[in-house]
Amino acid sequence: MRRAMRRFGPVLKDAWFLSAPYFRSEEKWSALTLLISTILLNLSLVGMTVVLNFWNGAFFDSIQTHDWHSFIQLIFLYKRTPHGFLPGFCSIAVVYILVAVYATFLSQWLQIRWRRWLTRQYLDDWMGDRTYYRMSLESRPDGEGTDNPDQRISQDIASFVTSTLSLGLDLMSNVVTLCSFLGILWTLSGSLTLLGVTIPGYMVWVALIYALVGTWFTHLIGRPLARLTFNQQRVEADFRFALMRLRENTEGVALFNGEAEERGELRTRFVGVVENWWAIMRRTKALNMLTTGYGQVASIFPIVVAAPRYFSGAIALGVLTRISDGFGQVQSAMSWFVNNYANLAAWSATVERLGTFKRSIDEARAHAGQGPNTVTQGQDVVLEDVSLFLPNGKPLMENARLRFRPGESIVITGSSGSGKSTLFRTLAGIWPYASGSITLPAATCLFLPQRPYLPLGTLHRAATYPKDPATISDDELRAAMTDCGLGHLLPQMEERRNWTQALSGGEQQRLAIVRALLIKPDWLFLDEATASLDAESELALYTLLRERLANTTLISVAHRETVARLHDRRVVVSQGHITVPAGPLPTPAE
Repeated sequence: MRRAMRRFGPVLKDAWFLSAPYFRSEEKWSALTLLISTILLNLSLVGMTVVLNFWNGAFFDSIQTHDWHSFIQLIFLYKRTPHGFLPGFCSIAVVYILVAVYATFLSQWLQIRWRRWLTRQYLDDWMGDRTYYRMSLESRPDGEGTDNPDQRISQDIASFVTSTLSLGLDLMSNVVTLCSFLGILWTLSGSLTLLGVTIPGYMVWVALIYALVGTWFTHLIGRPLARLTFNQQRVEADFRFALMRLRENTEGVALFNGEAEERGELRTRFVGVVENWWAIMRRTKALNMLTTGYGQVASIFPIVVAAPRYFSGAIALGVLTRISDGFGQVQSAMSWFVNNYANLAAWSATVERLGTFKRSIDEARAHAGQGPNTVTQGQDVVLEDVSLFLPNGKPLMENARLRFRPGESIVITGSSGSGKSTLFRTLAGIWPYASGSITLPAATCLFLPQRPYLPLGTLHRAATYPKDPATISDDELRAAMTDCGLGHLLPQMEERRNWTQALSGGEQQRLAIVRALLIKPDWLFLDEATASLDAESELALYTLLRERLANTTLISVAHRETVARLHDRRVVVSQGHITVPAGPLPTPAE
């Protein structure tokens, strides 16, 4: 048990680490008000169970003595008893229902506010300083802390908030219930003489022993559930990710006739889901056999133990029912761990996933300042002793020195894997594995990758991304779409579709050029941004860029010689070094 508590200690620490910031945030007063109100309502429910215990005793005494008048009073009106004033059952029921309803309502109100705050915090931390990008580069083989961020933000946060509140309030209610009914059970149970030893309040000791034995067996059987639940969340997320990836790449799979391969991969991933689920089922079956049997025995056990005193005439029927109810309340409160073991296992798995995710975010953010020393000044792009590395530390480019001047048209060429695209990412400020100094001009820069990003929503939004569509006039948008060969899509501008799948690779790259025409940057960097187009279309688009963006400096990463000849100067990346051949490039006609 001590070993279990040592393992549970980090989970409690993570739970506090995840919970405390909200109740210290800008929403702390509303959060604390909702929390305290919910606690008070739950404590009121506990108080009403105490009242019901006394009511039960008086009610069954009236049945035993055939007291019709007391029977009616206890149901509809009120009655004064040796224990004090007792309201009628109807009054108790009305108040109990109202308190229970609003306890749930305020708890749900607190849940959604807490979840909203946590989701915003996680989104801000994950997306701030491009942390999400760095984490994607540093994904660990086991996925610990970095796999399936979508599930951790969308599902795990919701599960954490709901489970933390429900388990916390339930635990608090059980502690108060235990304190409230211990005295009642101690007084009602009287003394028991066993082997010449008189045991006062013996039913309290019976309840304690019963709960301790049940807790020990429950922990023994249910201990593996926490890890199994954690694994289930992981394999479910992996399976869902594989399905999403297939949905996003349907055309590629269809063109390669890859259905059998994809089906096999999906089945393999689902086998992991099924196998882990079977392990959970076997463990849950054993745990349910114990807890169900434990609960069934608990319903009759106190009556059996107290029955000799009743049949001897030492206590009345009402007292027997109060002993049974009190024992049930005390035993249930002491058995909270038994009754909630499966829920605790699921909760601890959720806390572990969120905790490892948060630590991975913090670790990535702590390294956000790493990379080349970048300053913004002057008019040129200057690289001084810039070295590039892969995430595993392998050198990709060493001590590169380069200068781009405004008004030039420059192409960067080299073999695949030489570091061209990595240099592109470094200039964009998103590649952290680099050293040296980079000077960027105090001007607007736009970077177009080979595969454009199309946001969710309308084609209108995709065409103007990341600018607000309202800042672009309709005439300007129509002209850019038409000039880039996308005029046929103008009637669909306000349609909401998955445009990544609806548009071909060439159309997506044309749409990226539309963005460049609308944004009109001072510097335009293109990383094979027209590679999906034919040579004639590339020439047409580059000519369009030179005409419409006459004051924009073009810097292109390209493999094709036809693209290279569209530029004034060439930079070659080869074997970790940069060279600049002398002389101008031949024109496309040459």
